[in-house]
Amino acid sequence: MPNNEYPQPLSGMVVPRFGEVATFMRLPIERDPARLDIALVGVPFDGGTTNRPGARHGPREIRTMSCFMRRVHHVSKVAPYELCRVGDHGDCSVNPIDLHDSLTRIEEFFARLHRAGAAPLTAGGDHLITLPILRAIARERPVGLIHFDAHSDTSDSYFGGEKYTHGTPFRRAIEEGLIRPGKFLQVGLRGQLYAEDDFDFAHKHKVKMITAEEFHAKGMPIFLRQLRAFRNQPVYITLDIDCVDPAYAPGTGTPQVGGFTSIQILNLVRALKGLNIVGCDLVEVSPPFDNGEITSLLAANLLYELLCIL
Repeated sequence: MPNNEYPQPLSGMVVPRFGEVATFMRLPIERDPARLDIALVGVPFDGGTTNRPGARHGPREIRTMSCFMRRVHHVSKVAPYELCRVGDHGDCSVNPIDLHDSLTRIEEFFARLHRAGAAPLTAGGDHLITLPILRAIARERPVGLIHFDAHSDTSDSYFGGEKYTHGTPFRRAIEEGLIRPGKFLQVGLRGQLYAEDDFDFAHKHKVKMITAEEFHAKGMPIFLRQLRAFRNQPVYITLDIDCVDPAYAPGTGTPQVGGFTSIQILNLVRALKGLNIVGCDLVEVSPPFDNGEITSLLAANLLYELLCIL
């Protein structure tokens, strides 16, 4: 497909032309969630970051690099634009100087999508954004969660008591009953710990874990076995780009060596096909630390992969 062609628009949608402001995958802009089956959304927020900032700029750069996406998946032959109503729903409004106001804004934004029946496919932003998204879509009906990350993000607090950072969202989600008990899988964990008991809370709540070292030793079969527990139930997918090795994705705030290659994470995402996925997010792309936009390009491709299995 030539670079100046676009996915076929739905009737009445506005399609940006070549050289205009980028949209996700050059898709139509649609502000009415009732007219979408899948809403691509940006959440330009990094107020939960505890070290290197910049993830607030992730959605912008992922949009730009997603212009390389084409109509048909080259492996599965899925043509997502022909199967459902999908469009760029724009960015969620956040308050960059008020973390708790931002959490409220994000929850309300995604609650509107959920009520309209649109499944969110989200580009962050730091990983704290997943908490208000889960509040919006899982408060009444908890979901299973599959979480790709170098870090567990189940810490209790940072800096003497702050409960809401990008290292705490899944502890809060478990405490709030947003995740179905025993239906939480973390994949790609690695790197140093703050203390020997860092995983105690996760183990107590039966969070399943596949470390990067385990995956490198045993391969895809260990992941496929764990996926069996997620069949026939609503599942949310959250992917922190730092699950990928910084050789392939340097543009992130908390890089850890020893992660997945780009083809490994593509295959891991493709293996999710067939699950009842109610939404997805991809977070922690920090363009200021990127090299030649390779992290944003990988993120854009992963969003397309997620679109093809939603």
